[in-house]
Amino acid sequence: MLSRLVNFLKACWWPSLDRYAHKGSDASGWQDGLLWYKDNGQHFNGEFSMAVVQANNLLEDQSQIESGSLSTLESGPYGTFVGIYDGHGGPETSRYINDHLFQHLKRFTTEQQSMSVDVIKKAYQATEDGFFSLVTKQWPMNPQIAAVGSCCLVGVVCNGTLYIANVGDSRAVLGRLVKATGEVLAIQLSSEHNVAIESVRQEMHSLHPDDSHIVVLKHNVWRVKGLIQISRSIGDVYLKKAEFNREPLYQKFRLRQPFRMPILSSEPSVSMHELQPHDQFLIFASDGLWEHLSNQGAVDIVQNHPRNGSARRLVKVALQEAAKKREMRYSDLKKIDRGVRRHFHDDITVIVVFLDSNLVSRASSAKGPSLSLRGGGIKLPAKTKAPC
Repeated sequence: MLSRLVNFLKACWWPSLDRYAHKGSDASGWQDGLLWYKDNGQHFNGEFSMAVVQANNLLEDQSQIESGSLSTLESGPYGTFVGIYDGHGGPETSRYINDHLFQHLKRFTTEQQSMSVDVIKKAYQATEDGFFSLVTKQWPMNPQIAAVGSCCLVGVVCNGTLYIANVGDSRAVLGRLVKATGEVLAIQLSSEHNVAIESVRQEMHSLHPDDSHIVVLKHNVWRVKGLIQISRSIGDVYLKKAEFNREPLYQKFRLRQPFRMPILSSEPSVSMHELQPHDQFLIFASDGLWEHLSNQGAVDIVQNHPRNGSARRLVKVALQEAAKKREMRYSDLKKIDRGVRRHFHDDITVIVVFLDSNLVSRASSAKGPSLSLRGGGIKLPAKTKAPC
């Protein structure tokens, strides 16, 4: 049965792949079909590798790495910023975060003349407020934008300190060398906000004690109000402001009972970590990767292979696992077009950041290589329709 389905998909979708099933590059990376990658680059604290594979009709994952000054001042501080923005319901929120979050962070860093947890929280809040203003403005013409949102994972390396901030279920994992054994252990640094996790369900019940249906098991999946798996996000205004949970929003998004307080939160979980010489690398990835790889499995792949192409290698292993789960060949999975591909795996974004202890420990006022790079996707001509 599955082989017949694959043959059907091939017949229907191969032709449309021809438009972009080629290898091409520009200064920022390479495109190979639905895969975009930059195998190696230099950031303020070492090297990095980056890869994105598209599954949705429109790429909902957005990502960036920024290195150099983290403020608008010539004096810095200097460091590296990494962002993974896993959108849902459409790409509008993740694209908005990609355009605004880092700029807000630079503004607040300039005001405080230093990097801090407070700066990061203010940048998140300013981004949330900005997107809410956009939804308010567009609501009369495009009410469905109220149901678009995004996870938001950020890492900042500055002056020997690593800051990790997160809303949603993307994940940051550290690879740390154990000198006694020579092993590199995986340490998860980010807190996740997915109601599949019992502690997150408990948090939702404690925040909404009068709502026995705040979390519902639907089709064997836990969801907030039966609608969404994450409890924190940027956007998703329809679950934060009651005035946007009404017609003409699609009925499937509208709640039967009005709500007084926001159901979802945009408050990030933020942690600080003093980096040590034995901290080898960081893996930042959307949940599309972690559906198929464990933390330690991902760290082992990075550790046991050359640095060059680390992110692309992780994406490939995840796709091979996705194909195996469907009892199909990896080569056949790669031939399935965007849109239909989403039935086999999610958009996947990976950024691997290697940490050079000599560069990590230098003063944040010292200048280093400047970098600004965004993860790519299929570049479609204007007015091109996605396959449907």
